[in-house]
Amino acid sequence: MKLSFFGAARQVTGSCYCLEAGGVRLLIDCGMYQERAYLSRNWEPLPVPPESVDTLLLTHAHLDHSGLIPKLVRDGFTGRILTTSASAELAEIILTDSGHIQEEDAAFKKKRHKREGRRGRYPEIPLYTARDAREAVAQFDTVPYGEPVHLNSRVTVTYHDAGHILGSAILEIAVREDGNTRTFLFSGDLGQRDQPIIRDPSVFRRADYVIIESTYGGRNHGDASDIDDQLADAINEAVKAGGNVIIPVFAVERAQELMYRIGELLREDRVPHLMAFLDSPMAVNVTEVFRRHHECMDAEAIELLDAGERLFQFPGLKLVRHVGESKAINRICGSCIIMAGSGMCTAGRVKHHLVRNISRPQSAILFVGYQAQGTLGRRIVDGSKNVRIHGVEHEVKARVVQIHGLSAHADQTGLLEWLGHLETQPRRVFITHGEETSAQHLADAVRAKWNWEVDVPSYKTECELD
Repeated sequence: MKLSFFGAARQVTGSCYCLEAGGVRLLIDCGMYQERAYLSRNWEPLPVPPESVDTLLLTHAHLDHSGLIPKLVRDGFTGRILTTSASAELAEIILTDSGHIQEEDAAFKKKRHKREGRRGRYPEIPLYTARDAREAVAQFDTVPYGEPVHLNSRVTVTYHDAGHILGSAILEIAVREDGNTRTFLFSGDLGQRDQPIIRDPSVFRRADYVIIESTYGGRNHGDASDIDDQLADAINEAVKAGGNVIIPVFAVERAQELMYRIGELLREDRVPHLMAFLDSPMAVNVTEVFRRHHECMDAEAIELLDAGERLFQFPGLKLVRHVGESKAINRICGSCIIMAGSGMCTAGRVKHHLVRNISRPQSAILFVGYQAQGTLGRRIVDGSKNVRIHGVEHEVKARVVQIHGLSAHADQTGLLEWLGHLETQPRRVFITHGEETSAQHLADAVRAKWNWEVDVPSYKTECELD
């Protein structure tokens, strides 16, 4: 058996692992790199021939886990892509949108480089197109939670709740070789317990090999009960100053959770009843997917739905699809809340709203999710005095607020609690999907607590397992 790490190894994005065992070659995720330092990897060929991969197992739909699937298919992968029903619907939206963005970025770069008389760092062609994305989606095959799927006579995979986003999964892979059965747990992105809307992460009593994320492996989120207070304070202070609240949002989960929480604040009269916008066609489409997949929701959400509550709607909220509507937001006098993609400010409509507000001391830029190294969002939260948006430098004068507790990722305590449900010591634990310091902090914590064998693999590390 061999386990290789083709991404999300000592960095966060580009999740991709290859497991060769039981007569099959599996990819677990095939994500896009989003950190500036690693963007060139998106253009590199997969370290194994795509046509040699039997099955791709997708943990969830986020771009850093699914974003290179269209490229993989275009380059020769013809196997099944297994994932949950909700993830399949979300991935179709996300990948098609990504294909459009790739095409638009390539056209923009070509035009700009021609005007500036220079060549760019990356090719002036799309990484893949919307058509490539649609063709890749045709290879999706959905699986229910909790039911083993036989990949061949010796290998099964079972999808379990990960509590991260709608449809997200922990993969439990059982392999029979030489009369022994070995069990692998791939955490995917592991969510926090007791969060709104979706169910808590599943826990496990045993596993031989554990591959666990470490996005927040080096720190804790703090008291989750403060989230609504922080959100209310950010909104109220911006309104008092006469500015807007710009919230870069991830279209999946974070946008829906924010609508849920802001709706609660409005119903409790904790914030003014002002106009709010979800300015993201993808987030609007994703919200419709949420409304169709009650099977992924927790008991509290089901109870509200049964009582006739609309989880993702409140008075004053407008869901924005069209460009003209998006531009019209900037003509509004007075304060408003603008939730727009993307969550790390790497693309999308949020950049246009940042251009209008980032140099206004009255406005607030409110970050509610992880900001990867090298992204525009990370530069803003790290305190950069000036940032470049659409090729133009802008001075950062707006108030910058970051709420950590809203993260869809478990913190160090949550990750250790999840591992702590194992009743027997795993043969090895591999820590991935975190910046190197975060991964090493979690590794040290696991060693100190249980003295387990822990690895923090590097990019393209290959491990022979027994």
